[in-house]
Amino acid sequence: MNEKTKPEASLRRTLGLFASTLMVVGIVIGSGVFKKIVPMSQTGLDESSILMAWALAGVISLFGAFTVSALASLTEESGGFYEYFRLSFGNFLAFVSGWADFIIISPAAIAALAFLFGEIINSFFLLANPLDAWKDFSILGFIFPFANSGVKLAGIAAIMVLTGINSLGSRESGVFNSIITSAKIGGILVLIVVGISYTGPEVLNESSLIDTVQEPSGMLFFSAFFAAMLSAFWAYNGWETATNISGEIINPKRNLPLALMIGLSLVALMYTLLNYSYMNVLSLDQLRAVDENQIGALVVAETLLGTYGKVMLVILLVICVFGALNSNVVTAPRKFYRMAQEGFLFSHLQKVHPKFRTPHISLIYMMIFSIVLLISGSFEILTNMVIFLNFIFYGLLAFAVLKLKRNGTIKTRVVGYPFIPLALLFFSIVLSINTIWVQPEQSLVGLLFIFSGVPVYYYFKKQKTA
Repeated sequence: MNEKTKPEASLRRTLGLFASTLMVVGIVIGSGVFKKIVPMSQTGLDESSILMAWALAGVISLFGAFTVSALASLTEESGGFYEYFRLSFGNFLAFVSGWADFIIISPAAIAALAFLFGEIINSFFLLANPLDAWKDFSILGFIFPFANSGVKLAGIAAIMVLTGINSLGSRESGVFNSIITSAKIGGILVLIVVGISYTGPEVLNESSLIDTVQEPSGMLFFSAFFAAMLSAFWAYNGWETATNISGEIINPKRNLPLALMIGLSLVALMYTLLNYSYMNVLSLDQLRAVDENQIGALVVAETLLGTYGKVMLVILLVICVFGALNSNVVTAPRKFYRMAQEGFLFSHLQKVHPKFRTPHISLIYMMIFSIVLLISGSFEILTNMVIFLNFIFYGLLAFAVLKLKRNGTIKTRVVGYPFIPLALLFFSIVLSINTIWVQPEQSLVGLLFIFSGVPVYYYFKKQKTA
């Protein structure tokens, strides 16, 4: 990098192992574990199979963490997957992965979490809709920017507040995240203990029950189990974004892999126990009867503790979603900061605030993109692509570990090599093919977004050599 493009300040390493681990936990625990028990119960699987789906999804996510940890030993720079792809395959594939994150994955995830945050607030305190007079106004017939204006304004406010907090310094944002994540863990542990200890009669509501679903067998069982795992993967999604903050972690070659492994193990244990507690309180038939627009955990909490339980769960949901939103706001801009450093995004994205030492311009960009998606309402379609796109990149990273370990570039011990990277690669291929088969249009749109980065890459490459 020449002196012209070198930033005046650099990121400060302030996050230790504890803060980094809580960052991983904070990113992962959002709303999924509270909502997915209903669609998983509707697959017809029994309790043991549902718990196995949660545990196995956690194991595969850990395989991803082991794989990423091997690549994390190669660099101390921020940028996460972008940096690992750059070192493994060169600039082209690195840019394509980063571009997909820049225009879809990160802003869509932030927008979806912000909208959900507004919805939860609205379910407890009915929000006014100041722009309701224009709710039917549309752009292209499917974008309704003024619909649900109260929920959207609450989400916009959350994004702006968190962007401001995270512009003040990585230490400050790390402390804030640690407080929120500790509250998340505490609330979930209370729900687990109360749920597992529950010995009261099941509260039957005959008007809401549906006929018992016959448990699938043979190939239908594997199809149902795979569907349940996809639901679980959504709840585990997001851990990989913690790799974006390597440049602010103390001794990242040691602490980042440990944070990923400890954090995901803790999440997998809590998820499995929490779902066991759900099924200890309500039967699978009762869970299947819950309306798809309701939150399954809310019904469980109300059964356990009445109105008090409902209020407690709403508060916990607010903390979990707000915390996941905060973690995404923290981590996403660091990748784009690193891409700009390498000359493959707009140069001002590499600027670091001279006082707070944060990538404030990158944070502002992500705030604007996320708000645009939040207003448009199109983020729900985009978030359905996130798992599909992520597993494409997981598979490529697994291949990178196999390649770099074989040629001696990775000199450190790789956990479970070569079986874990091979298992992750195989699973990524199967999931990607299955998604393309089941959701061809959605998959095609996701792939088009990825390939839209090809001409942009050559534009920035030409700018670098000019």
